[in-house]
Amino acid sequence: MPVPFESFIPFGIMSAMFVVTGVGINFAQTRRNEGKKPRYSMDDWDRKMMTRDKQLTGTPRGQNDAPVAPPEFKINSSWKVYRSLRNGVL
Repeated sequence: MPVPFESFIPFGIMSAMFVVTGVGINFAQTRRNEGKKPRYSMDDWDRKMMTRDKQLTGTPRGQNDAPVAPPEFKINSSWKVYRSLRNGVL
């Protein structure tokens, strides 16, 4: 006659694996986004602001409230590369 608590061990193992997987994905997303929640349903404006933030601070999620851009901001624009590729001249 089977004992009903025999299934608790496999159930506990499966539940633990679901918890470990969920915590691991949450940790990976948080680590990738520098401790901030992931962004959903981004539009073109959000992507351009992320590009601007990456140029200003070096990371896509970093933000800067300085009134003057750093000197590197003048030379790290992707527009020059895009314009030269569009014309076929590199």
